[in-house]
Amino acid sequence: MAATRRPIARAAAVATAAVLGAAALTLPAVADTPADTPAEGVAAEAPRAPQAFALKNGTLDWGLKKSFRDYVTGMARGKIKVTGGAKQAPRNGVFTFTGGKGTYKMTGHVMKAAFKGEVRFVSTVHKFDIRIADVRVHTKGKTGAIQADVSLNGAKQNDIDLAVLDLSGVTAGHGPGSTMTFKDIPTKLTAKGAKAFDGIYRKGQVLDPATLTVKNAGPAPSPGTTPGTPGKPSEPGEPGKPGKPSPKPSDKPAPKPTKPAPKPTSGAGGSGGRAPSGQVAGGKLSWGLKESFRRYISSGGGVTTAGGAKKTSAGYDFPYAKATWDADARKIDASFGGSVRFRYQDHGIDMRFSDFKVRANGTKGTLSVDVKTPAGTNDDVQFATLDLSGVSYAAQGDVVQLRKVPTRLTAAGAKQFESEENGSPYKKGEKLDPLTLALALSADAALPPAPSSDGGAGTSGEAGGGGGDAAAAAGGGSVGGGSVGGGGGSVGGAGSLAATGSDTPSGALLGVAGAVVVAGAGAVYAARRRPLRPHGHA
Repeated sequence: MAATRRPIARAAAVATAAVLGAAALTLPAVADTPADTPAEGVAAEAPRAPQAFALKNGTLDWGLKKSFRDYVTGMARGKIKVTGGAKQAPRNGVFTFTGGKGTYKMTGHVMKAAFKGEVRFVSTVHKFDIRIADVRVHTKGKTGAIQADVSLNGAKQNDIDLAVLDLSGVTAGHGPGSTMTFKDIPTKLTAKGAKAFDGIYRKGQVLDPATLTVKNAGPAPSPGTTPGTPGKPSEPGEPGKPGKPSPKPSDKPAPKPTKPAPKPTSGAGGSGGRAPSGQVAGGKLSWGLKESFRRYISSGGGVTTAGGAKKTSAGYDFPYAKATWDADARKIDASFGGSVRFRYQDHGIDMRFSDFKVRANGTKGTLSVDVKTPAGTNDDVQFATLDLSGVSYAAQGDVVQLRKVPTRLTAAGAKQFESEENGSPYKKGEKLDPLTLALALSADAALPPAPSSDGGAGTSGEAGGGGGDAAAAAGGGSVGGGSVGGGGGSVGGAGSLAATGSDTPSGALLGVAGAVVVAGAGAVYAARRRPLRPHGHA
């Protein structure tokens, strides 16, 4: 997971400096004094306080939201599990994330800390599985956030600000061994946090207060330096002993200066001199799987999006998680969150696609997904191949776009629709909907709108075309709403195969449904009336 990052508490800056500073210095005065100006009452030649400190043995006590904990263990008849160093107080109390490490910088009074532990909320009755892991705190001045990786039924959102912190009324308390505690920090849910809980709470919802405790681990080393290196301060000795001397100067002449780095190439055209590879600030993935399959599902079922995914006229948009881009090497490695779930209860179909990954290298690429059915989850399935022969990896206006990339089903992708009795209605090489990927290279870059539907892959002449389009006229499924633990359109809601008690394995049901797609509207009616022959679950 990501390393510790970002911004603590100007409101407690003076107290912080007093706790973290060296014992011989009057740090409250130094803390608000420019680095090159001696503090009042301190001689100019006196040693200056370290400007950064390492933190250790930190803890974060936070219960997320008490009413949610009570709902999980009560109405939802679920369980709360803590692992990896996290603890929970008795009687369904708050969580403690342990092993906190990080840094505190005097300049700007900025702190970053990362903690161990994972909390998981699970309910088989209300069909949800929520995980919170890789918890971090970053603060600066009077504000900050609790950051984490959050997944809802397998759909992941990495490194999101789950809750904002208000430090304006918080004062640091001091304990033994240079320990500092910020008690009962008010917290509120962010917009991304609301999405992580499938919208059952809104942005700004008041959450449980948080208590942060950190301990000084001594001055933090300067980036890229180690004690005792030539030209740097030597290692301190034990009390009463001199420190180790720096190495003697070498008689060898200094190495010749290296050639200056080459100027950025034009691989990022239109980006005002931006290097051809670098930081990606955001993006989205637009893809519809297969138009004929969507039409078939709409004839008697429904589609649900979650985790930030949105329905469009040509399919679905999936939100950015993380990415790397190199224009010169013609490579992109990008991951996207959100999920889309296809359900056709009468035909026993319940398939959810999530955790989308695009790997692009030159003229070829792959799309990997996690596919979940009532029989289980197959992670990182190489679902489709990408034909990138007609795309450009260069940036235009701080945006890199691979537009309407042709995709074809892989053998592993076809296997996801397979049954023991009927095989798969789709074969390796089957045309799928085109894919569009857009990456923003700056926070203010405007992403292009999702491509509109143009009757591409999946129309007449392909499996699911023709009669499948006629079947679509019989009914109109729509993207469902709802919330975790609810019915209807909610993720894991009522209506899934697991909730019906059906003894027919999903493989056989999907096989029959696949045959329906191939045969067209007449087979839809026949499949509704034909009894299925159940066999043992895998």
